[in-house]
Amino acid sequence: MKNSKYYFSTVLVLVFSTTLLQAQVNYKKLDAYFKQARQDWEVPGYAIAIVKDGKVVYAKGYGVLEAGKKQIVDENTLFAIASNTKAFISASLAHLVWEGKITWNDKVVSFLPYFALYDSYTTSQATLKDILSHRTGLGTFSGDVIWYKSNYSAEEVIKHVKYVPQAYSFRAGYGYSNLMFITAGEVIKSITGMPWDKFVQRHILTPLQMDRTVTSVKNLDKMGNFASPHKTIDGKITPIPWVNWDNMGAAGGIISSVSDMSKWMILQMNNGINHGDTIFSPQAQVAMWTPQNSFEVSLASQKNMPTKHFSAYGLGWGIWDYQGRKVVSHSGGYDGMYSRVTMIPEEQVGVVVLTNAMTGITTPVTMRVIDELLNIGQRDWSKEALPKAKKYAEYKKNRVEKIKNAHVLNTQPLVDETEFLGTYFDPFFGQVKIESSNNKLRIIFVNAPHLNATLTHWHYNTYQLNWDEIHAWFGFGTIQFTLNNSNKVTGIEFDVPNDDIFFNEIHLKKE
Repeated sequence: MKNSKYYFSTVLVLVFSTTLLQAQVNYKKLDAYFKQARQDWEVPGYAIAIVKDGKVVYAKGYGVLEAGKKQIVDENTLFAIASNTKAFISASLAHLVWEGKITWNDKVVSFLPYFALYDSYTTSQATLKDILSHRTGLGTFSGDVIWYKSNYSAEEVIKHVKYVPQAYSFRAGYGYSNLMFITAGEVIKSITGMPWDKFVQRHILTPLQMDRTVTSVKNLDKMGNFASPHKTIDGKITPIPWVNWDNMGAAGGIISSVSDMSKWMILQMNNGINHGDTIFSPQAQVAMWTPQNSFEVSLASQKNMPTKHFSAYGLGWGIWDYQGRKVVSHSGGYDGMYSRVTMIPEEQVGVVVLTNAMTGITTPVTMRVIDELLNIGQRDWSKEALPKAKKYAEYKKNRVEKIKNAHVLNTQPLVDETEFLGTYFDPFFGQVKIESSNNKLRIIFVNAPHLNATLTHWHYNTYQLNWDEIHAWFGFGTIQFTLNNSNKVTGIEFDVPNDDIFFNEIHLKKE
């Protein structure tokens, strides 16, 4: 039984410092801001933690684990950190660099002989540094449809990468690639004989005593106190199931709490040293926090943040500047959950925000904290960001409505529906079957059965996808059966409007 004198149900942790910087921080005012932001952004629950000078100065949960239920979020509640996993992968490789087993400039094919990109030169020259900084020439999120909800192993996913189209010249652009971090995870396995998750557990999670951090949804039930993901459906925040990301876990599979992630930020700002033990060397830290792939600061970004002069990606981290200070950060997006980790190393300040909704609350609350910690004003980031978020939501809605408005009524397929039945294949994606069940067409994704759907006629040779399951990133979608000049069915093309899982990259041919 905890002594009630030292235990508070609000799970608020405040560690006061004598430093001038922290003496100025109004935590009560921040607390009110966080509560209001949760309501404004319609987030069922989220947690936030702040670290300063190697200590946790604030850690608190807001809202509930699941909409419609009463169990509250606290600093130990588990959320998917998604792409914040990438920094754990770069840190794992940094550990191997520190041990002298690899260098950042080692070629990927020297560890994974089956690794291949869109051409032989890029395949032979791509280094660990290239795949960790998103400069291999692949487009942002391109190829994610290969792994998403599929039963491919990580190795099988990588073997499909050679079919992913080139978006720009090698080392001449920025394309955020989950596929390359899946590859990095398999590199760890090749070097150590240990799967990436076991390596991270042994060399990072256990030494840091991140005891409430797991690498798979399979471990959630035994952990307890985990949030439910949510999606806005017909204007209502709705709980959705957790999705297994094991085959892409090295790119986004870690599930953690703000309490544990505080330990991670403290390690980062201590240059890889944990109570005298080296997780990765300060020299490796420099490489991870050095801009390896710079990209433009858009006019809109300049207007929103006038003191931002550069934006870049290091090795598993985004790097930019704010108010004359270097910022190291990363965001994460999982089915029904968003996250953000942000650090200002020279101030020894870090902020982590974990949420159970797909709304943009993480950036404004983070920036509000940073402004408070740096004592640089009371800008209401949340109030400014909300209209932009609503405008983007309206854009996504209109994108779907435009397709629906093109619906032509009272049409028939140009051939008998039985002609659509059969097996289709794309080397990029794999095999898909069209079958008949209870007098309805069914699309069967052989390697991704969670994507299966019933088809209903839309118009001509186009059919609407009525998914068997709810999907976080997309909803409405159609397929079109293509015909040749002799009216023979030749293939299938997709139109599933969304900005994350690109079905339009799949071009199925009938076998």
